[in-house]
Amino acid sequence: MKTYDYLIVGAGFAGLVMAERLASIGKRCLVVDKRGHIGGNCYDEHDEHGVLVHKYGPHYFRTNSKRIKDYLSRFTEWQPVVYEVKSYTDGRYWSFPINLRTFEQLIGRSATENEFIQYLREKKVDIPNPKNSEELIVSQVGYELYEKFFKGYTFKQWRRPASSLDPSVCGRIPIRMIADERYFDDSFQALPKEGYTRMFERMLAVSPSVELRLNTDYREVADAVEWARMIYTGPIDEFYDLRFGRLKYRSLRFEREHIPATRLSEREAISGKKGFWQPALQVNYPNSHEFTRIVELKHATGQKCSGTTIVREYPMEFEESGEPYYPIPAPDTAEVYRKYAALAEGEKRVFFVGRLATYRYYNMDQVVGMALKTFENLESF
Repeated sequence: MKTYDYLIVGAGFAGLVMAERLASIGKRCLVVDKRGHIGGNCYDEHDEHGVLVHKYGPHYFRTNSKRIKDYLSRFTEWQPVVYEVKSYTDGRYWSFPINLRTFEQLIGRSATENEFIQYLREKKVDIPNPKNSEELIVSQVGYELYEKFFKGYTFKQWRRPASSLDPSVCGRIPIRMIADERYFDDSFQALPKEGYTRMFERMLAVSPSVELRLNTDYREVADAVEWARMIYTGPIDEFYDLRFGRLKYRSLRFEREHIPATRLSEREAISGKKGFWQPALQVNYPNSHEFTRIVELKHATGQKCSGTTIVREYPMEFEESGEPYYPIPAPDTAEVYRKYAALAEGEKRVFFVGRLATYRYYNMDQVVGMALKTFENLESF
C-alpha cells in the first residue's frame, strides 16, 4: 500500500497550489481528479481550428495582491489585458459596466460627470441598507438601468429574481461616474501568456513528490492508499453524502462556433475591429436571448490566427448537467451550508479549500490566496 502525506482531491487552482506548496517542503502528495485533465474549470485548450478557448467559460484573472501575482509568476509569463465588456439590448451595444459613456448613449449626446450624478440622484431609490441584489442596484442607479442591464440577466443566470439573491451577486459589478469602461478595477489584470493549462503543468513539474491520477474518483483511492491528511476541493455536500440534502448550484452549457477569416469581413462594420466577430471580449445579453453572454477570447489572448471562435453561454440547472459551477448566494442555501460547515469544523485530518468546498463565489485570486493561507496554517509534522 502506497503512503502519502497528503491526498489532494481536485486538480484545479486550489488543489494544485496546495500540491506545489506542500511538495516544496518535501511532502509526498497524491492529486486525484475525476476529469481527464488538470486545471478544473480553468482548463484551456486549442480547438480544432487552433484558437485558444476556455473550455468551461471565460476565466479573467485579476488581483490586487502582489503576493499572489508574484507566486503565480513563477510558473507563467503574462499577457496584459484590459477586460472589455458590452451589453446588447434594445437592438444595440451598450457600454458596460454602467459608466458615463452608458449615460451618454442613453440620452443621445455627450454629458458631464455632474449631469450623470444628477440623473442618478433623481432615479435611485433610497435604501440605506440593501438586503438583496435588486435593492443594491436600484439604490445605486434606479429601476430604468436596473431593468435594462441587470434584471433579466440575473434571472437567466440564477433562475431566481435578484430580490432573492445576496447583494454580493450584483455588487460584483462596479458603477462608475466617469468614462471608465474597464470591467474590473484590480491593479493587475492579465492572462497566463501560454494559457492556464501550461501554467498548471509547470506547477506540477516542480517536484517529483507529486503524483497525479486523472479520471479517478477520490473514493476509489482513499481506502486503497495510506494518507495522513486530505485537502478536499470538491462539493462539500458530496463529501458528506448529501446528509442534509444537496446544496443548490447553477450550471452552464457552452456552444462554440468558429468563424473563418472569409466570414469575418462581414462583421467588421458591427464589431468595429478587423479580425473579430464582436466589438468586445464579452457581450452580455440581459433580456430576450436564451444565452447570457457571448465570449470571443481572442480579444484577450492576443493570439494571431486565422478566424476566430465565439462561445455562447447558456445557464442551466445543476440537475441537468451534473456539473456544479456556481454556488447560489441566498438565505436558504446559506442555511444548508452552515450545517455542512459545522461538520467540516470537526474534521481533524481533512481541510476544505476552494469555491465548492466552502460554497462561496470566489474569484481565482481569492482561491489562490485561500490555498496559500491554508498551507501556511498547517502545522508541521
